[in-house]
Amino acid sequence: MTRVLAMILAGGIGDRLSLLAAERAKPAVPFAGKYRIIDFALSNCVNAGINKVAVLTQYNPRSLMQHLGIGKPWDLDRTNGGIDILQPYLGRSGTGWYHGTADAIYQNLYFVAESSADHVLILAGDHVYTMHYDAMINFHRQKNADITVGVVEVPMSEASRFGTVLPDRNDRIIGFDEKVKEPRSNLASMGIYVFNKQVLINCLEADAEKANSKHDFGGDIIPGNLDKYNIFAHKFSGYWRDVGTIEAYWKANMDLIVDLPEFNLYDPAIPVRTTSLDVPPAKIGPNAHVNRSLISAGCIVNGSVVNSILSSQVYVETGARVVDSIIFSEAMIEKDSIINRSIIDKQVWVGPGSFIGYGEDYSINFEEPDFLNTGITLVGKGAKIPPGTKIGRNCKINGWVDAGDFSGDFIPSGATIKSRKNRRYRV
Repeated sequence: MTRVLAMILAGGIGDRLSLLAAERAKPAVPFAGKYRIIDFALSNCVNAGINKVAVLTQYNPRSLMQHLGIGKPWDLDRTNGGIDILQPYLGRSGTGWYHGTADAIYQNLYFVAESSADHVLILAGDHVYTMHYDAMINFHRQKNADITVGVVEVPMSEASRFGTVLPDRNDRIIGFDEKVKEPRSNLASMGIYVFNKQVLINCLEADAEKANSKHDFGGDIIPGNLDKYNIFAHKFSGYWRDVGTIEAYWKANMDLIVDLPEFNLYDPAIPVRTTSLDVPPAKIGPNAHVNRSLISAGCIVNGSVVNSILSSQVYVETGARVVDSIIFSEAMIEKDSIINRSIIDKQVWVGPGSFIGYGEDYSINFEEPDFLNTGITLVGKGAKIPPGTKIGRNCKINGWVDAGDFSGDFIPSGATIKSRKNRRYRV
C-alpha cells in the first residue's frame, strides 16, 4: 500500500509479564513456540503491502534487535522502503527516554515529516492477531477521517482493562474512556491508529506543550482531539489478544492447541513470518506420547507432552511429563520430571525427578500478587532446578539460579527463588 508509513511501538517494559520480560522487551517474548509477539504486527504490514516500517525500541532491546536484523524474513531488506530501528537518543533538547506512546512518536517526528507518506499507521508491538491493515486504511480514506482507531468488542466485564470508544451511528467517535471502572462501551481500542500525517504532527506538537499530559495516545491524544478532528472507529471482528499478563499470555498460547482454533496460524492467505533456525526436524521417540501440542523444530521428545507448546530444541527425556505448559527454546526436561501449568524460559535445566507446578495449594505469589495469582509457575531464563525439587503453584524462580540458591527440595506455592549472587548470565 503506497504512501503509508507504519510505526510499531516496541519499547514497553512489560512488568505484568514478570520474568518473561525480565531480559527482553515485551514484543520479543516468544509465542506459539516459533514466533515473537512482534512478528504479528510486522507480518500484517507486509501482507497489506506496507513496506516502510519503523520499529521504536527502548527497554532491553538486544534480543528484539537481534530478531529483527535487517528485516529479511518480512521482505523488508530493501533499498526503497524497508525497516528502520528508532531508539531513544540524547540531542540538544527535547530528547531522551520516551515518556509515553505519543512521546515516542513525537521524538521521531523528523522521521515522519521527512517521509513521503500521506498516512501514518501506528501499531502496538505486543498484541497477537492477524489483520488486513489495508482495509482499515481504505475505511479511513472513505470516511475522509483525520484519525481512525481500530476497535474490537470485548466482554463488558473486561472492558475496564482497556481504553474504550463510544461511536455514533456513522462510526464517528464521540466519547473515549481510558481504563475507567465503569466504561460506557465494550468497544476496546486495539492500540492501532491511522493518522493523516499533518494531523499527527499537529496533535503531537500541541501535546508536547502540555505540562500535565502523560503523552499517551489513549489517555491524551485521542480524547483530547475529539472535538477538533474527525475521528472514526474501525471495527475488527477477528481474533485479537492483548497478551500483557501472564494469564492472558498463557491462554492465548493454549487457544492454539484446540482442534479448530479461532486463531488460525495455518491460513496461507495471511502468513505470519519470522526468522528461521537452521535446526533439524522434531524427533518423537518410540515411547513418547504427544497429544494436542505444538512441537517446534529441533525438539526431541522421549517422554509425554500434553496440551503444551514446545519451542525449538527442547529435550523431554524418558519418563518426563509436560502438561498444560509452555517451554521456551533449549530447555532440558530431565528423566521422570513433571511440568504442570508452568512457563519455562529458554536454556532452563530441570533436574531428574523434579515437579514444577506441584500440589493443590494456589496461594498467590507473595512478591507479585497482581501478576502471579492464577496457578501458573514461572521459571526464568537459564535457571537450573536441582534434582528431586518440588515447586508449587504461582511460584517465581528467577533466571540463572542454581542448586546453591535453593534452601531445600520443596518450594511452597507463592514463593520466589532469587539468585544469591544476583547473576544475569550463566558462569
